[in-house]
Amino acid sequence: MSKYIIVAETGADIPAEIVNKYGIKIVPMHVSFGTETKDDMTFPVSDIFDYYHKTGTLPKTAGSTPGDFEIVFDEIHEQYPDKHILHLAYSAITTCSYQSAVIAADGLDYITSIDTKCVSAGQAFLVLTVAEWLEKNPDAPLDVVIETVNDLINRIHMGFIPGDLVYLKAGGRVSNAAYMGAKILNLSPVIEIVDGKLMSAKKYRGSIMTSGIKLIKEFSETHHLMKDRAIFVYSGDMNPALKEKAENTAKECGFESCMWIQAGCVVSTHSGPGAFGIIGFSEK
Repeated sequence: MSKYIIVAETGADIPAEIVNKYGIKIVPMHVSFGTETKDDMTFPVSDIFDYYHKTGTLPKTAGSTPGDFEIVFDEIHEQYPDKHILHLAYSAITTCSYQSAVIAADGLDYITSIDTKCVSAGQAFLVLTVAEWLEKNPDAPLDVVIETVNDLINRIHMGFIPGDLVYLKAGGRVSNAAYMGAKILNLSPVIEIVDGKLMSAKKYRGSIMTSGIKLIKEFSETHHLMKDRAIFVYSGDMNPALKEKAENTAKECGFESCMWIQAGCVVSTHSGPGAFGIIGFSEK
């Protein structure tokens, strides 16, 4: 058994089976619907879309507070006093969660927080990979663990196509002119996570099906992704046709297996329903 316990935020969208298998502890992020604030993942993602449809206003997302982390850190330390807490944080540029964890852990030498510079399924895949590594190296020294995590952070890549640009426009992430131009020309922007920031990388013309397949081929080649498994992320309901086509395309590109992660409330607030993306590690 590993001497480490991994902690991540709900915004990592880590599937429940992975959380349970590796004993990962989850800290809530938050979503506000007008004057009502709820803990992330305590309600269905469809509530985000329904709220925007009814009000024309996006819910607001917020990171975990120092108090949120204190509760989880204290519970872990009380139950496992000899274990080291490894917090693999949601991108510090996009939210306050990492800084909140640092505040909560002030003066506690049994807690290490690392900014993964990832969000959603990117963070989930990094957490899963670290958990698998710790299972094989349960007694690894902390400096080796940190070195391993940082190597993975430097090699992970995530790109996705938003499902509905109106969500990015409503959130102030694209201008009205850019939104209208994309709609008229049937363009789909590719958003990449670069050093923790969400950056518009390029645009594809065509449907999410056409653009998604282009993304798999070009993204995996451009970033020289490892081919042991393709990680796909989607928001809202799964498109069966896209799922089948994506998995066939991944196989054609040389990927040995595929794993699907559903985007949670935090990222879906900005991507809208129908988003699709790919995550992977570049080869060493």
